[in-house]
Amino acid sequence: MKQGIHPKFQQVIFFDASVGYKFLSSSTKSSAETMEWEDGNTYPVIRVDSSSASHPFYTGKQRDTETGGRVDKFKQRLAQKK
Repeated sequence: MKQGIHPKFQQVIFFDASVGYKFLSSSTKSSAETMEWEDGNTYPVIRVDSSSASHPFYTGKQRDTETGGRVDKFKQRLAQKK
């Protein structure tokens, strides 16, 4: 392999703050934020929006439901005019 053209591959902690779930994996991404892992070593932290612990597909329940979209708002305005 050519030297100097490949990104650094390292251990990082992926952290889903919405449920407090974290796991250690390898990635080419890095972060200035660090956290101590269970083995006593310090790793960079990558914050993610959802993980298997919070995604509705894996948990089987909706976490956030939308209160109404454009169609609902239109129907409400139409009902008010009648």
